[in-house]
Amino acid sequence: MSTGRSGYRAGVRDRLRAGAGDWVIAVGVAGALVFTGLSGRHSDAGPLPLGYALLTAGGLALAARRRAPVPVLAVTGLCAVGYQATGYDVPAVAYLFAVYTAVRAGHRTLTVVASVVMLAVMPVAALVSGLHDTGEAFAQARGALEVAWLIAAGAAGEALRQAERRADEAERTREETARRRADEERLHIARELHDSLTHQISIVKVQAEVAVHVARRRGEQVPEALLAIQEAGREATRELRATLEALRDDDTAPPRGLDHVPELVERARSIGLDATLTVEGQPVDVPVAVERTVYRIVQESLTNIARHAAADNAAVRIDCRPDALRIRIDDDGKATPDAAPVPGVGLLGMRERVTALGGRLRAEPRGDGGFTVQAELPVEQTS
Repeated sequence: MSTGRSGYRAGVRDRLRAGAGDWVIAVGVAGALVFTGLSGRHSDAGPLPLGYALLTAGGLALAARRRAPVPVLAVTGLCAVGYQATGYDVPAVAYLFAVYTAVRAGHRTLTVVASVVMLAVMPVAALVSGLHDTGEAFAQARGALEVAWLIAAGAAGEALRQAERRADEAERTREETARRRADEERLHIARELHDSLTHQISIVKVQAEVAVHVARRRGEQVPEALLAIQEAGREATRELRATLEALRDDDTAPPRGLDHVPELVERARSIGLDATLTVEGQPVDVPVAVERTVYRIVQESLTNIARHAAADNAAVRIDCRPDALRIRIDDDGKATPDAAPVPGVGLLGMRERVTALGGRLRAEPRGDGGFTVQAELPVEQTS
């Protein structure tokens, strides 16, 4: 928790520092524009408040350039045209800053279009200011908005944007590599732990079975504790085998998918559960990962019904749609709406599989008794 708070505080400090820097730049640019307007104005008339207001506004607008690069680009451009039209021969410095920021933010096409419009409008603004000579008007506009500086500002913004993008991509690659290595290490530890536990539990189970067998041969009464150890050993062995099967469910294992779901239903019937399977629609181009997840959802659901639900019936329904697969498994067990289910490892595993594929999962008691598991998995369409 302390790490999260310190990271949050560091982020706030960085944002405040960046905001303060933007204000320093905005005030500096506004001051430079006003000073240039005072010293280099073409008209012999007295100072025009509108011109100074536009010079000031164009500079101060840069304070919001990180948060709103496109509006700032528009404001600085309009201010530059405005103070040119009022007779101030002042370079469009604020607009060049806005070009740099907009390109850095990724608005390249919009910035190019806006700059072309500015190059066309600035001579008109210079003519409006009272410079009736067309050549002089174009010279003033060219001086206020140098094409070379405009290109340089755009190129600088694009170069920095590309550098930041490459840095972000490198950071994501490092995170993905670290996550993959951590997953591989966890899988390795889980397999090692499984093998070790299986060996030890197998020894306990064999010893218990031998003791039970010897006691029965001698005609002695088998202690209940010994029978409980024997059954617990068998159950633990089955659980560990199922766990190992899930752990080894990777790209090197034979894929289990929709075609193998009927086998799961038949297996459930063989242990006394009245299970039915209904498939609607025809699956087309279903990704292997989706098929594998459907198989695991049905497998885990039927296993839970057989072991914990005290149910007589189970219904598996698979609805194949063009954009998604919907799975629903219902039982008539002892679950009730007022008894909140305890999320076990199997349910958490199902939820993680479904979420990883961009799907949704619901697992809850039904209103009329029993339990339901519903999942929807998106199917990407291939062109």
